[in-house]
Amino acid sequence: MLAKLVICTCVFVLGAEGKETPKPTPKPSKEKKAPAKLQLIAIEKSILAATNEERERFGLPPFEVDGELMKSARAHCTWMTENQSMQHTQLPVAENIAMGQQDTEDVLNSWMRSPGHRANILNGAFRRIGVAAYQTPHGVIFWCQQFRH
Repeated sequence: MLAKLVICTCVFVLGAEGKETPKPTPKPSKEKKAPAKLQLIAIEKSILAATNEERERFGLPPFEVDGELMKSARAHCTWMTENQSMQHTQLPVAENIAMGQQDTEDVLNSWMRSPGHRANILNGAFRRIGVAAYQTPHGVIFWCQQFRH
């Protein structure tokens, strides 16, 4: 069973008498709202930072986080974790997966020692990335990176 992270925020504005003061109703805007910024959890930030450090060592620009790839990497990593099976996705993306490494440094070292995985990380044509890592109840971690131009 995977734990899900839920963040809730509540704000109350109290008047001088301690009663809730209604907030003014915002006027409808014709402008499109900017999409909400994608929130990465700590392990995802760590994978992204370590991967971009490798690219920097070779003079490559950093990857940009892609919302669709994050959704896809998280979904695929969830599937691998729940099924305890390491398999590549069938989606049209370049992908690095791993299983069993205990931390980001370990998994990046494994990927960089593998010619195919290393090629994905150091491919200058790939500019966007999605990442995920989830742990089974028995402590096995499944890792996923997905790449696009």
